[in-house]
Amino acid sequence: MSEPLPTVPLSALEHHTYCPRQCALIHVDGVWVENRWTVRGERGHRRVDAATESRSERGRQVVRAMPLWSERHGLTGRADVVEFANDGTIFPIEYKMGVPHGNAAHIQLCAQALCLEEMFTHPVRTGAIWFQAPRRRIEVDLDAELRAETMATIAAVRVDLVADRLPPAPNDERCTECQLLDHCQPELVQHSRRVGLYVRETVWGG
Repeated sequence: MSEPLPTVPLSALEHHTYCPRQCALIHVDGVWVENRWTVRGERGHRRVDAATESRSERGRQVVRAMPLWSERHGLTGRADVVEFANDGTIFPIEYKMGVPHGNAAHIQLCAQALCLEEMFTHPVRTGAIWFQAPRRRIEVDLDAELRAETMATIAAVRVDLVADRLPPAPNDERCTECQLLDHCQPELVQHSRRVGLYVRETVWGG
């Protein structure tokens, strides 16, 4: 009998989109170190989560820090905010403390929508990302292309969760602000790979 596939934390999707090695260090090896960006994000989300009770705002029922799960996709986590309209519309909102950067937040938001659709058997067609630094809200169309990218990311994270080795270190501009720089040691890893390649090509002739 095959072993059940591991559940993917929603937060791992953002980590993997930013850097697969960072994702594996956090969610496989259990490594976590704070830096100014993680502290800033934690404090910001603490304010968002402060009012966890459901309440009515602008004619919508608003739920904060809502637990999410999907048995179909093997996901678990929570949404910063989910708005429920009287017409049945479900609208997830992801809060980010920084500025728009890449599509990691879009994938995380889409995965939240997948969970909500399974939990409430109702389609979730749009959501939003609130970026605190520029105080800007971006509405996101949860279309087929984004869903396909999200599903591919879920599968890739699951591969990392069951693998017995870390993904390669990128050793690029992402590394300078990464809180796991000292644990990842991208320059050392890259150097080791170059040495191994040199030995294979010159000594073993491979």
